[in-house]
Amino acid sequence: MSEEIAIVLAAGMGNRLQPLTKTIPKPLVKVHGVPLIETVIGGLEKRGVQKIFVVVGYMGEKFDYLIQKYQNVEIVKNNEYLEKNNISSLKAVGDVLGSADCFICEADLYVADVAIFQKANRNSCYYAKTVKGYSGDWVFETRENRIVRITKGACNAYNMAGISYWYKEDARMVKERIDEVYHLEGHEKLFWDEVVDSILDKVDVRVCEVPEQSIFEIDTIEDLHRVETIISDKAI
Repeated sequence: MSEEIAIVLAAGMGNRLQPLTKTIPKPLVKVHGVPLIETVIGGLEKRGVQKIFVVVGYMGEKFDYLIQKYQNVEIVKNNEYLEKNNISSLKAVGDVLGSADCFICEADLYVADVAIFQKANRNSCYYAKTVKGYSGDWVFETRENRIVRITKGACNAYNMAGISYWYKEDARMVKERIDEVYHLEGHEKLFWDEVVDSILDKVDVRVCEVPEQSIFEIDTIEDLHRVETIISDKAI
């Protein structure tokens, strides 16, 4: 296996998870005693990822303990997180994005099955779940499993699961496109996935489907309680 790195996006304020996030950043909210971000890091470590770059912003100092706990973790500060969307977090790691095959992960995930990180990805890909009926979340339009559009809202579509994997050359193309749009008016409102959407005619990105209860995104208190219940029920 070639060298692999990971970028974990942990800069956001997590306003929808208040009041918990008034005192701690969202990725450090715990499910049954385990911070969300550590379920992601644990899976990446079992994969054997050599270096994990955690991009922080809101209450960034609270992530410092990860450096002592995990030898392969490096903290990167995103000084623009208040003014710009998560495109700024990938800009903050522009010196490493495209340097190796790479996972890009949201930090507000509860990974219930770390085996999802063991997949042998033959293409750059987004991990996704199939959602029946309408979903207002980020979804993928595909043609023969190749992603041809990333958008919000669709019926019976693949939903973004918060993890993606990029071959070195494709990651470099994402970095180069971010550098280009960073000089354009309105770039501060962009999600980095919208940057990917703009180059889908140039880069072959596939869907990697994962089981529904292998990974959960935590956005609200209701999400948190639901996941705690599901995980408890599995343990019985």
